[in-house]
Amino acid sequence: MSKLYITDTILRDAHQSQAATRMRIEDMLPACEILDSIGYWSLECWGGATFDACMRFLGEDPWERLRKLRSAMPNTKLQMLLRGQNILGYKHYADDVVDQFVEKSIKNGIDVVRVFDALNDTRNMEQAMKSIKKYGGICEAAISYTQSPVHNEEYFVELSKKLEKMGADTICIKDMANLLLPYDAYSLVKKLKDNVKVPIHLHTHNTTGTGDMTNLMAAEAGVDIVDCALSPLANGTAQPSTEAMVATLAGTKRDTGLDLTKLAEAAVHFRKVADKLKADGILDPKVLNVDTKTLVYQVPGGMLSNLLSQLKQANAEDKYYDVLAEIPNVRKDFGYPPLVTPTSQIVGTQAVMNVLAGERYKMVPKESKGLLRGEYGAVPGEVNEEVRRKAIGDDEVITCRPADLLEPELEKYKAEAGDLAKCDEDVLSYALFPQVASKFLKERNAKNNPDAVRTIYVEDLGR
Repeated sequence: MSKLYITDTILRDAHQSQAATRMRIEDMLPACEILDSIGYWSLECWGGATFDACMRFLGEDPWERLRKLRSAMPNTKLQMLLRGQNILGYKHYADDVVDQFVEKSIKNGIDVVRVFDALNDTRNMEQAMKSIKKYGGICEAAISYTQSPVHNEEYFVELSKKLEKMGADTICIKDMANLLLPYDAYSLVKKLKDNVKVPIHLHTHNTTGTGDMTNLMAAEAGVDIVDCALSPLANGTAQPSTEAMVATLAGTKRDTGLDLTKLAEAAVHFRKVADKLKADGILDPKVLNVDTKTLVYQVPGGMLSNLLSQLKQANAEDKYYDVLAEIPNVRKDFGYPPLVTPTSQIVGTQAVMNVLAGERYKMVPKESKGLLRGEYGAVPGEVNEEVRRKAIGDDEVITCRPADLLEPELEKYKAEAGDLAKCDEDVLSYALFPQVASKFLKERNAKNNPDAVRTIYVEDLGR
């Protein structure tokens, strides 16, 4: 076995998981020179929730952020997370939008695109994967890891073989809820290494306190790359610490070859950033606590806090454990979807409604209906037909690739964005988040053209 490669998530998932994606480009750039010299396999720095958060909360252009990072780190592969046909939004987009988004991401500086689908429906990954290959990116296809009667090792091996045939350059085990336990990781990685030829990349968190052990056992089994985060924003709901992994493997057959002194130097900078995020009340130290409830209920940490806030609003906090008991029932009725955005929210909300109404599926939100109707793609297991009929009546169930029902829509978004969009990237920002991007582009354009400030101010007053 050769050295273990590291992807560092300090510029994306680490602050997304711990500090609501609020790290600014000005917090990143001073550390870029040292980060670029470390020798990571890649640096994850874009995609996921960063795109939305840049415009919505930070007044930053996500495309400009990417260009600045590319310019500051010419020697390291830059990586992003893409939600397949959902791109970075919360609905399916037509193929022409997916294609152009991938093209512009790669042209603006992305090397590795990690693409996943919440249901592991490979049809929802098809277009993105084709586009990544077409524009010269490294296509990392991810399997959303979960546990259920239909999600066994054989399921994940077959899924990985299929993704390899579709053109994946690497396969990522995406363990978003930190459910993959160390010995299970060892076994799964061994099986994948025996069945697929492309490198295997493991992504986990440290929510339940098992992340370091999971990474170590995966390394023993021959995993090629693991995700870690520099220590100032590591652990808890983020990834295990980079320095701990590097120190653990030093002098072994899996030695990462990374320099702890350089990592420590980069950590000094990000410790100041973390302290600032704490002082601003953005980084809550609670996210660093180990929470084993995930292992008991198979529910990701973010989903638990969502449920609590829904129950608080309904003055029904005493029903918390009833809802936790109902989640597995809803998940079974819905065909065992993995619990990751957006399916975690759909299943959780339905469980809350079932408990509060005192009758199962008396109230069914449109998102639950959409999932049961096949709008999100094919669920992995069998749906409870009685529940489906109660929810959607005689509506026809979609069995084709959902995006096949969408007409090309890029020109429509161009027309809607109008003069607000100064380039193709602006049109894509608008397509993904119309309201957020409209406000952001208006303000940005006004800064670039002071004469426009008064017009915009008057328009906003008129609203």
